[in-house]
Formats: sequence, structure tokens, C-alpha cells
Amino acid sequence: MCEKIKKVNSWLSTVLGDHPVPQFEVNTRTVDLLYQLAQASEARCSDTVLLVEDLKQKTSEYRAEGSHLQDVLLQGVGLSSASLSKPAGDYVSALVDNAMVLGVRDTSLGSFVPALNNLTSDILEAEKSNRRLERELRALRKRLGATLVLRGNLQEDVKKTVHTQAVESAKAEERLLNMDFVTAKAKELSNRRERAEAQLVSRNMDKSITHQALVQLSEEVMTLKQEIIPLKKKLEPYMDLSPSPSLAQVKIEEAKRELAALDSQIEMSVDFK
Repeated sequence: MCEKIKKVNSWLSTVLGDHPVPQFEVNTRTVDLLYQLAQASEARCSDTVLLVEDLKQKTSEYRAEGSHLQDVLLQGVGLSSASLSKPAGDYVSALVDNAMVLGVRDTSLGSFVPALNNLTSDILEAEKSNRRLERELRALRKRLGATLVLRGNLQEDVKKTVHTQAVESAKAEERLLNMDFVTAKAKELSNRRERAEAQLVSRNMDKSITHQALVQLSEEVMTLKQEIIPLKKKLEPYMDLSPSPSLAQVKIEEAKRELAALDSQIEMSVDFK
């Protein structure tokens, strides 16, 4: 624990420099976190130092190689940067810039050709990808157009459905109001019928004049009328015979009495109805 605290304080002092180390709560968790940060920072600083040293070494190597090439050019062909014309210097600068853009090691043809081939392949691949993306974009636009048309149709259907629901809701409310009115009216009529029946019962009404009794009496009248028809047919043969003083008179009187009784019964039934 003490070793970790010393390590943390030393690291904070190094990081903050002239600034004072801020106070912090000394406990196991805080010290462990700061100790881990100190270790990570030192490891990163160490990697950075190694990278810087490597870059310095490469810079020295490149400079030495550049000096060597300049000496070769100067001693071999008598060519130096001061002896080049302005167009030649521009060409050399452009060649160097292209080499840096292509990322080649040198400006030889063996380095430029593979780099240009790779660049051409990348361009062809990019064009191929671009054509594929254009096809996908056209397909997406087509689907988008169909989706927008479908969306418009759905919105129109929704509007129609909402309108239909509003109309049906109004009709349903009207039906409910009518139903309430009919229910109240039926209840009122039922109460009136019950009161009327109670009044009739209190007045000792004759049950023979009720609706059911009248219907039954009407049926009996129709039955009697049907029974008269065969009796009339029985009298028809006697109507053609010459009357005799005794038997005919008796038959006629009997038939008249039967007819009179039936007629009287029918008239009573009809008048009562």
C-alpha cells in the first residue's frame, strides 16, 4: 500500500510539473485506480519514447541516404540541385510529390508501376462499387415511389374509414336514442295496461267482453256460418217439390225455426262483438 502511494505521488508530481498535487481521499480503491493510471501512463510514455527514437533513427538513415545519392549524382554525372533548371526542378518536385502520394519507397519505375496498377485497381473497384450503389439507389427510389403511393392510398383509406366511423357512430347514437325512447314508451304502455287491468278488475268487468273472449266468439260465429251452409243445401231439394198441406208445412216450419235460431245466434254474436 505504501509503495503504491509513493508511486502515485511521484507520478502525479511528474505529470503536474510545477502545479501542486491536489488532495484526494486515500483509500484502497482510489490508490489502486491511480496506481493503474500511473502504470498505463508510464507504459505509454515508454512506447512514445521508443517511437520517437525510431523516427529519429529513420530520419538519420534517410538523410544519410539522401546525402549519398546527392554525392553519387554529383560525382557520377555532375548533377546537383543547383545545376538543375527551373522546369527540371519542378519535374523532380512533382515526381517526389507523386511518390509520396503513392507511398512508394523510391522514384524508380519498378516502384511506380505496381503503385499505379494498385491505384488503377482501386479506381476500377470504386467505379464498380459506384455502379452498384447507383443500381441500389434506383431500386430504392422505385420502392420509395411505390411506398409513397401506398402511403397516400392508406391515408385516403384512413380518412374514409374515419368518416365512415363518424357516420356509423352518429347512426348508433340515434339508434340508442330511439331505443331509449321505445323502451320508455313500452314501459309506459305496460304500466298503463297494468293500471287498466287493475281498474277493470276493481270494477268487476265481465270476462266475456275481453279481447280474447271476443276473438273466440268471432271464431265460433265463423264456425256456425260454416254449419249453416250444409243445412241450406239440405233444404234445396224441398224447395222444388210441391208443398203438401201437412208434411211440407211441418218441414218448412222446422227449417224456419232452425234458420231463425241460427240467425238470431249469429246476430247476437255479431252485435256483442
